[in-house]
Amino acid sequence: MVDCRHENCIDNSCVAKVPIFAKLSPEEMLEVAKVTVKRVFAKGEFIFFQGDLIDKLYVIHEGSVKVSRMSEEGREQVIRILGPGDFLGELVLFAPSPAGNSAEALEKTVVCEVESSKIKELMLSSSKIAVKLLEEMSRRLEEAENLLESISLLSVDKRIVKSLLEFAGETDEVVLPISKRDLAAQLSITQETLSRKFTALQEEGLVALSGQRKIRLLDRAKLKDILDE
Repeated sequence: MVDCRHENCIDNSCVAKVPIFAKLSPEEMLEVAKVTVKRVFAKGEFIFFQGDLIDKLYVIHEGSVKVSRMSEEGREQVIRILGPGDFLGELVLFAPSPAGNSAEALEKTVVCEVESSKIKELMLSSSKIAVKLLEEMSRRLEEAENLLESISLLSVDKRIVKSLLEFAGETDEVVLPISKRDLAAQLSITQETLSRKFTALQEEGLVALSGQRKIRLLDRAKLKDILDE
């Protein structure tokens, strides 16, 4: 673990990367940096588990983190994938409670921990930070609602096509940001079903699979038609 104690560490600290801290003065950033501790997690290592009591805000400095929840039946549901500048543990800022999700490093990941008490002080002194935090929480709530809506209302085919179009954005090239296993968990299907559906899309001439994570969209119009059916 590495403590940030000097002004020259601010530019390389988590504080400088997080949107909710963007309006802080250099002096305020230094104060946050002083109480920030960096930790390195290996691929597959958990930052915290579902049910753990946490009292910190976790900011991703480098790498990526999978946020997931395990059902009572032992089935994993991937909630979101986070990268540099994103944060976890924001709910403890309002009321201490066991973590509702688990957070796992998808690669070597550097995480900065900030005590929740310090963040609360900043929220009280700066309405801009409080507003930014609430905006991010609102965005995540909307994402979670959209995910639940997709799982409950869309067929498996539509869920898969929707995710491919979202990953592709304005391009026809997709590099899956997560493994097929995790994507299947996010879409609430089995990995075998996902692989079978990908193969079917390729056989229909709609996509071209390359390696484990690369997919080229060959007929975007027909893929969109699947969503509209």
